[in-house]
Amino acid sequence: MQVLVLNSGSSSIKYRLFLGDGAEVASGLVERIGEATGRATHRTLAPDGTAEETVEEEPVADHEDGFARIVAALEAAGRADDLDAIGHRVVHGGAEFVAPTPIDDAVIDRIRAQVPLAPLHNPANLTGIEVATRLRPDLPQVAVFDTAFHGTLPPHAYRYAVPAAWEHEHGVRRYGFHGTSHAFVARRAAGFLGRPLEDLKLITLHLGNGASVTAIDGGASVETSMGLSPLEGLVMGTRSGDIDPAVIFHIQRVAGLSPDEVERALNREGGLLGLCGDNDLRTIEARAADGDEQAEIALEVYAHRIRKYLGAYAAVLGGLDAVVFTAGVGENAASVRARICRDLEVLGVEVEPRRNGAAAVGEADEGVVAIQADGSRVAVLVVATDEEREIAEQTRVALAGA
Repeated sequence: MQVLVLNSGSSSIKYRLFLGDGAEVASGLVERIGEATGRATHRTLAPDGTAEETVEEEPVADHEDGFARIVAALEAAGRADDLDAIGHRVVHGGAEFVAPTPIDDAVIDRIRAQVPLAPLHNPANLTGIEVATRLRPDLPQVAVFDTAFHGTLPPHAYRYAVPAAWEHEHGVRRYGFHGTSHAFVARRAAGFLGRPLEDLKLITLHLGNGASVTAIDGGASVETSMGLSPLEGLVMGTRSGDIDPAVIFHIQRVAGLSPDEVERALNREGGLLGLCGDNDLRTIEARAADGDEQAEIALEVYAHRIRKYLGAYAAVLGGLDAVVFTAGVGENAASVRARICRDLEVLGVEVEPRRNGAAAVGEADEGVVAIQADGSRVAVLVVATDEEREIAEQTRVALAGA
């Protein structure tokens, strides 16, 4: 089954095409949709790994125009007629969607009902679904939710200590995100370790501009750092992560900010950006190496928050077999991994500096590198994530069971 994976944003559509054997044969990005200058990039991948890329610089009127350009590019590459299904990334499935779901009109309405939980993301995801189902009604389409993997969270992990009516009437509870990434790297880690996933206790760290940590017991998410929204948890590029809720009321009173202004600040002006003025870890590390005190403090705050979660999640799991680093920072920033794992010998976590510094998951078999020291009780792995590939696989699974 050949699956086209779509990730529709407010002004962009990212896509990748996978064959039934998992091989990727095309990918691309339509961006600046609705703006004066648009851009459509399409890459065709040959079996030998070589790629041919085309770029069009012209206005893209709307998402329908954008999807039509994707179809045209696939047709030019001789791939459009071979499509079997389309898998869509949807950020928030609420408590209702805990598995990949074949899409029909009723499902679209149910996804729309989740918009209040993810007003910045779900509307764009819905636009992609509606355009694709309208232009290719011949293809089965599946929604794959970032939150679904965390549908196994027990009540003591997902409930907030707030008035019960907030949950029952307004859906106020913890949902978790980055589920496709956490699920993908957990399976890859189990395969690398040569052990059944059902026998493992894992802590997976998805560290990119957005960041989250998940405790996985026997293949099931039992605790995760993000909550009602992707704002809770770790310090991120521009998101604050955990703060005292009273900060919100205090800053509204003393600074005169509106709720929307506070929400924007915590999502787009906080995190590493708020701490030191930069949200790119590479830039911050270079500044810290040059003696910049604020950059050094930002890195320590970032690593300290992660270490706190690692310790807490080891306690939740009642043991630990492996710590898994993934995503842009987790896969590429050896010095950040070293900061995070510093002084964690009490948990059985010990990183070997040479292995950590030399880790290159892009060159490794199956995209997995072990960086723990000899004799470490806990494996420490760097695993290349692939959320779109996971969406394609979940799309196949959903349609096979439909």
